[in-house]
Amino acid sequence: MPTPSVKTLGALVAKKRGPMGIRAAAAQIGISAATLSRVENGQLPDLENFGKICRWLKIDPAMVLGVGAATDVRPLAAVHFRKGRTMKLETASALAEMILAAQRAMMARDHTT
Repeated sequence: MPTPSVKTLGALVAKKRGPMGIRAAAAQIGISAATLSRVENGQLPDLENFGKICRWLKIDPAMVLGVGAATDVRPLAAVHFRKGRTMKLETASALAEMILAAQRAMMARDHTT
């Protein structure tokens, strides 16, 4: 199986899907078949669908995003939110999960170096 990264996400999805139809796999993930097809063809999904795909693949989103690369400075996770309420609850939850996963990966890296 390819190493999880933004560039290999589509290949990881296609490999796990195997002979399963794209509609069946998309239903398992909770996304549209069109979105799954775009991901398999190398396009990146939005944040909400990215989280769903990572959960389905059982991989840490931080690995896909490359969090954990060796650096001398401890990175700081920061997010800018617009003043207005423009984000869906599901999107905010997926973002929170991704930030927490990145933080766990950074802490694990710090304990191994």
